[in-house]
Amino acid sequence: MVKITDVARRAGVSPSTVSYALSGKRPISDATRLRVQAAVRELGYRADGGGRGPAALRSKVLALAAPVRSGVHVPVVTRFAVSVVTAARAHDHDVLLLTQGEGEEGLGRVADTRLADGVIVMDVQLQDPRLPLLRSGALPSVLIGVPAEPDGLTCVDLDFRAAGELCVDHLARLGHRVVALVGSPPEVYVRRTAFARRLVEGFTAAADRHRLTSAVHPCGTGRDAARVIAERLVRELPSLTGVVVHNEPLLDPLIDAFEQLGLSIPGDLSLTAVCPSPVAASARVPATSVAVPSAELGTRAVHLLVRKLSGVPVPGVTLLPPRLTERASTAPRGA
Repeated sequence: MVKITDVARRAGVSPSTVSYALSGKRPISDATRLRVQAAVRELGYRADGGGRGPAALRSKVLALAAPVRSGVHVPVVTRFAVSVVTAARAHDHDVLLLTQGEGEEGLGRVADTRLADGVIVMDVQLQDPRLPLLRSGALPSVLIGVPAEPDGLTCVDLDFRAAGELCVDHLARLGHRVVALVGSPPEVYVRRTAFARRLVEGFTAAADRHRLTSAVHPCGTGRDAARVIAERLVRELPSLTGVVVHNEPLLDPLIDAFEQLGLSIPGDLSLTAVCPSPVAASARVPATSVAVPSAELGTRAVHLLVRKLSGVPVPGVTLLPPRLTERASTAPRGA
C-alpha cells in the first residue's frame, strides 16, 4: 500500500505538504502542487482521510505521543497515560503509547499504517515541529499543551500562565516582597516547552505587577541540585522569603536544603508549588500548591478526540483555570 510518506519522498516535500496540496487547506505553490500530483499519479496513491472514514473501517485505537526526553519526569507521563487509557476504554478504544521523540515523520507513519485513528500529543513546544502534519488533518489530533500559534489545532491544558500568576499573587498577599521561581530542568526551557515557558511568563508578570524583586532559575533534579540552587538563592537574594517550585521531584529535597541552611518553612521561607495535589499534600512540609490536573486533562483530551473522529465540532483551545490550595508551607512574612 502506497503511503503519504512515499509520495512526500518522491515529490521531495514533507508529508504535511502532500496533505495540504491534496486537501487545499493551505496555499501551496503551483510548482509544488504539480510535483505532488505527479508523484500521486506515478505511485497510485489514494488518500483515505487520515483514518476519519466510516466507523467500521477505524482501528478503535488512539495513539498517545508522550516523548520521554531529557528533563521529562516519567511519573508525570505515567499519570497522564493512565488517565488517557482509562478514558479511552470508556469509549471502547485502546491506546498505542509512543514514547520516542515522534516528529512529523513518526506521526506520519502512524497515519499511513492506520495503527491509530487519531493521536493525543504531549510535551508540546511553542514552535513544535509536529504541528504542520497535525494541522494538515492527515492524523486527527488533540494536544495536551498550547503552542505559540494554536490556529487550526485542538488543544487542552492547565492555564500555566495564570498558575504562575496565582502563586505570586498568594505570596504577595502574605506580604512577601522578594520571590524566586525554581523551575523545570534547563533542557525543558531550551526546547521551548510550552507549559514551562508560560508559567515563567505568569510568574514574572505577577511579580512585576506587585513590584516584587524576583528571579527565575531552572534546576535539575536530586538532592545535589537542590542544595546548589538553595545556596545560590540565599547568596544572591538574602532577603528572599517566597519561593515557587515548578519541579515536582525537587520539592522535598529543596525543603531539606533550605532547612540545612538554617531556614525554616514557613517561618523563614514560604513555599508554593505547581504539581499534582497528592505530591504537594505528601511533602515533608505539606505544600501550598496549584494542582496539575493530569486526570482531567487526559480525560478531556480523549473526549475531544473522540468527538473529532465522530465529526462533532470541538473548541480550538481549552484552558483549565488554576486552583490554589493552602497548606502548611506558606505563612505571612515574618510570622
